[in-house]
Amino acid sequence: MNDKYMKEAIKLAKKALKNGEMPVGAVVVYEDNIIGRGYNKKEKYNDSTMHAEIIAIKDASRSINDWRLNKCSIYITMEPCTMCIGAIIESRIPKVFCGIKNKKTYLINKKLIKANDFNIKYGIFEEEITKITEKFFKTIRNR
Repeated sequence: MNDKYMKEAIKLAKKALKNGEMPVGAVVVYEDNIIGRGYNKKEKYNDSTMHAEIIAIKDASRSINDWRLNKCSIYITMEPCTMCIGAIIESRIPKVFCGIKNKKTYLINKKLIKANDFNIKYGIFEEEITKITEKFFKTIRNR
């Protein structure tokens, strides 16, 4: 685990927030280099699949010209939804680092994680990411 990668994911989450998106950022790391970046763009493209993780995985796959990311790690500000966990499993990323848990999907994800035998770590920069997420929901409530 490397703090600099989660800090980059946080920068991307802040970019999403600035654009009115749910503030989630993700980076894919291979051999100590970021090869994929993404932040939520669902609102921008009116596309429910434009999650930070999906965008970062696609970017990483283009970077190394391979869909198999089995030697990579992914750093995400918020625990992925079930769709994104599926994409992480399909791309074979073995290590997942999350800032905060996703209360909606945590229990479902636990089963998927266990069944697919990959490593997930929670609580990285949790306080900072929680503040960013709370800011987003406060803005939504005030609309």
